[in-house]
Formats: sequence, structure tokens, C-alpha cells
Amino acid sequence: MNLGLKDKCAIVSGASRGIGRACAEELAREGADVALVARDGAALTEVRGAIEKLGRRAVTIACDLRQPAAAAAAVQATLGAFGRIDILIHSAGATKRGDFFSLTDADFDDGFALKFMGAVRLIREAWPHLVKAQGTVVNIIGVGGRNASPDFTVGGPVNAALMNFTKAMALRGVKEGVRVAGINPGLIETDRLRRRLTLRMAADGSNEDDARRAILAEHGIARFGRPEDIGKLVCYLASTAAAFMQGTLVDTDGGESHGI
Repeated sequence: MNLGLKDKCAIVSGASRGIGRACAEELAREGADVALVARDGAALTEVRGAIEKLGRRAVTIACDLRQPAAAAAAVQATLGAFGRIDILIHSAGATKRGDFFSLTDADFDDGFALKFMGAVRLIREAWPHLVKAQGTVVNIIGVGGRNASPDFTVGGPVNAALMNFTKAMALRGVKEGVRVAGINPGLIETDRLRRRLTLRMAADGSNEDDARRAILAEHGIARFGRPEDIGKLVCYLASTAAAFMQGTLVDTDGGESHGI
């Protein structure tokens, strides 16, 4: 299927690794040029090289989206490089997991500062350019916003807030011609999952295979997702093939979520 993304220009936050990197690379495979945003400049340079090997342009923007001025700087750098913004993918923002009573106010503040306020500020700054391009926003959120967990009391509320914000901006987008959607990944093979496996092995005295089987069984799924699973879905949602999907939140979790 030709998704019609050739020569589109996208910003991808959290692009240095994991889901964000997969989103950037899949967009490039579909013909888009990509502005890569994350804190790790060296990792971004590696991703840029991978995208250039695919025959597309990429620019790296090393910044911390927790800082209020960073989003505006990222948008201006993108415009300087490409002259337009057609697609915004917000994938930045891991939140701290742990026992509620071990978490501090700073842990909650940090979780909202990067993932939620990063989305707020990027969308605010990019919106006029997305309106001009009649473009698309896709927020990478997480099923933890739907499925409460006692060890995810930072990430769950952050994800729930970002789902609500996504819906609200989609309503605005109906009037102004910007499509807004969200993806709720489940357990994806990223550094974050590997850290969780390490903690599980340490707690249980198990090996990695046993830890994997135990976590899969707890979540009721057959396998962990792969970053490219999310990247490919991002490409679809950003394309005209999904033109009637507005405010849609797509749970992509291998069947973990049971609610209707």
C-alpha cells in the first residue's frame, strides 16, 4: 500500500532509541524526512545515519523537552531544515515505576514534565504549521493509562491525562484540519522492558527465559511487541489511508486490555 508519505516532513520526539527510533525509521522508509528530537545527541547521530542510508533527509535536535523553551526550539529547527511540518510524533517520556510509597513528588513532576508537558508544548508550537499543512499528530501513550497498576502510579495518570489531551486536540483539529490520534503500546521490546526483566530475574532468582514467560503470563499475551510494530502503525495513522480516524486511541498490546 502506498501511504502517500513521500516528501512529507515529520518531527519525532524520543527518537534516539526504542519506539521513537522505530517511528522515525519507518517514516523514512515510507519516504518522509525526519527531525529527530531527544536528549542523547550521539544516539541521534546514529539514527540520522540510518535514515540517510534509506535515502531520506534527517536533522538531529538534541534537547530536553522537560525544559519549557525546548519545544519551540525543536519546531524552529525543523522549519529551518525542511521549511514545513506535516507530521508530529510525540514518543518521548518514560515514567518511573515502583512502589507508590517509595515515589517522591519529584518523580511525579518529572513524569508529567517530559511526557505530558512535552506533548502540550510541541503541539502548541507546531500547531500553526500543522494547520497550514493539514497535517497529523500521533501521540505514543500507553495502555497503563487504561489499566491501573499499583506499581505504575506515575505513568498511569500521565498516560490517562495524555489520552484526554489527545481527544481534546482532536476536537480542535476537526475545525482546523489537523488529525490527532494516539497509540497505546503494551509491553514492547525496549530498554525499559529489559530493565523490567532484569529486576524480575533478581527478585525471583530466575533466568531470562523464565522471567519472560512469567511476565507474558501475567499480562495474558503471547509475545512482547516490537518497536517496528508501533512504527508501522504510526505510518498508517499519519497517512491518508487513515483520513477518517480522528481522536482515535489504538490499543496495541497483544490483547492485554480486556475492556470495551
